[in-house]
Amino acid sequence: MNLGIETETLEFKKSTGELKEAVQSICAMLNKHQHGELYFGVKPDGTPVGQVVTEESLREVSQKIKNSIEPSIYPEISKVMIDGRECIYVKFEGSQVPYFAQGVARIRVADEDLVMSPEQITDLLLKSGREGNRWENLVSNKTIADADEELLKKYTTQAHDVGRIAISYTDKETVLNQLELTSGNDLLNAGKALFSDDIIQDVQLAIFATDERLTFNDIQRHHGPVLQLVDIAEAYIKSNIHWRVEFTGTLQRTEIPEIPIDAIREALLNSFCHKDYASGQSNEVAIYKNRIEIYNPGAFPEGFDPQDFIEKAERPIRRNPKIARILYYSKDIESFGTGLRRIAEACDKANVGYEFKKLKSGFVVCFYRPEEKADKKPIKADKKPINDSRQELILEYVKDNGSISNKEARELLNLADSTVKRILKEMVEEELLIVEGERKTRRYLLNCKM
Repeated sequence: MNLGIETETLEFKKSTGELKEAVQSICAMLNKHQHGELYFGVKPDGTPVGQVVTEESLREVSQKIKNSIEPSIYPEISKVMIDGRECIYVKFEGSQVPYFAQGVARIRVADEDLVMSPEQITDLLLKSGREGNRWENLVSNKTIADADEELLKKYTTQAHDVGRIAISYTDKETVLNQLELTSGNDLLNAGKALFSDDIIQDVQLAIFATDERLTFNDIQRHHGPVLQLVDIAEAYIKSNIHWRVEFTGTLQRTEIPEIPIDAIREALLNSFCHKDYASGQSNEVAIYKNRIEIYNPGAFPEGFDPQDFIEKAERPIRRNPKIARILYYSKDIESFGTGLRRIAEACDKANVGYEFKKLKSGFVVCFYRPEEKADKKPIKADKKPINDSRQELILEYVKDNGSISNKEARELLNLADSTVKRILKEMVEEELLIVEGERKTRRYLLNCKM
């Protein structure tokens, strides 16, 4: 009697000497079909060869499956006779996907057991709807004592003040329990990510010399609670983009960034909110000459495109719903599923180019930087009368810093070198400033006779 060929729900092993491989096959079939059958004592071509079956060998199979597969399953294991030969028959089922055998998740493809990628595991988990097995809901390696109390106080106050929670800060244990971020004395992974420090919560920041990922001018890496990392990354971008100054007819000036800060922060929050923390990869901010990229190590939901969440009424798909909920309470994110739309709207309003890139390894929000005027053509000297507000800006800077150089004045006013020299010269002639030093060391100070 021949049992046929192996399929996606049927596996043959010659003996219990292949028990380790058998467990992997069971795991793979569960992840693909949530059920399956396996025989010991049958060749891969379906020919029964038999093996010695005792109570001890049946117990060995049972214990191996019990100790090697997570979440636990309870298969039916029995001795069967096929063509007068003793074989072991294992029938199993389970719906708590994903399953792991010896710590590795596999999936059945034809008669092969293939290792699943982190993205496949996440997608399987999202489709299964099993909240308990999400990374954020698992118990972490941190305790309540590891939570940053000042950060937790600040968060609780903010969330309370915007009216999204009724909780007031009392102590770490009480507040973390109320936010459902603990299990006993331990932090859940969501609590660790938000309020504690761990190397798994990190961001790499880099400035590249050109439009390519080749030579960098600066590179940094930081780890810590998510909200602190968002602040660090936002400050890094703000410090390394261009700002222009607009005057409104008063002494007040308005500084306008080349990329909307609201869009940058929204992209950063989305990056950490939807990160696949189990992948072990870093969030990244890469500043190039022509663009800024914010990378999130978490694949975009399968079967969807970014435009589905911008132009259509698609329901939000949250990789880490607990983390998203906590960020919603503090109004760091306005509402679920609107992040991409808010980025698009902010960029469209500011006439800034943007792009959403789906990668196999994650997701990228790309902001395109406006071309610098100096790259197009030389800036001609400004022959218009000197604006008093420009002089006022220089005087304010000198009062705050003690002096100003020609270079600092150019950066302050965002004007051509010849224009700035003319302004400074006239301020000296009007006895508003005095000069110290020559050429490269020249600095302008307040005239004490003013």
